[in-house]
Amino acid sequence: MNKPLSPKLKKFLDLIRRFILLHDQSPSYEEIMVSLGFDSLGTVNWYVKTLEEQGYLSRVKGPNGKRALILTNKEHATTTKSRLPLLGLIAAGEPIEALENPDVIDVPPSLLSLKNYVLRVKGDSMIDENIQDGDFIVVRRANTASPGQIIVALVNDEATLKCYVPKENHIELHPKNPSFPIIKVNSKDNFHINGVLLYSFRNYLI
Repeated sequence: MNKPLSPKLKKFLDLIRRFILLHDQSPSYEEIMVSLGFDSLGTVNWYVKTLEEQGYLSRVKGPNGKRALILTNKEHATTTKSRLPLLGLIAAGEPIEALENPDVIDVPPSLLSLKNYVLRVKGDSMIDENIQDGDFIVVRRANTASPGQIIVALVNDEATLKCYVPKENHIELHPKNPSFPIIKVNSKDNFHINGVLLYSFRNYLI
């Protein structure tokens, strides 16, 4: 039976769990050191060794020699919990700056995937799709979409949630609220699809 974790060890393990959820691989020692503000890789190694001795982590040889951590405790393994990373706000209105302060959030088990993540909606430009201000959306990572799909897009480094309507010479991002204008994206704009909408909900305490 594994020992209860101290707050510092729990924080260390939670960082690894969130990183795996976001990136589908474990963090390197260097990434852990920077994220947690440690002064040396030796400190990271001490935490890893301690968690390994307690049965929470195992060190394996990764494909590049650096991704060498796997979660071994069922209580903390990302595949056993119906949780996804909550990455911040997404605009359903005018584009706003994307937030990247990962947390985790409970979701229905059917939505659990390493490719999925959650955002909270700000604005009401998608109300005709029953997506309201304050709702949560589950998004699947993708860099392409089919016409008519609702996407998370970056337009000149600002994130927005809209319906994807490609045209011959440009792209249009359509709101689902007649009070909001269509966003037209041309070749001069920095445009990127970050994901497609899978599901929306109002209360994340499922």
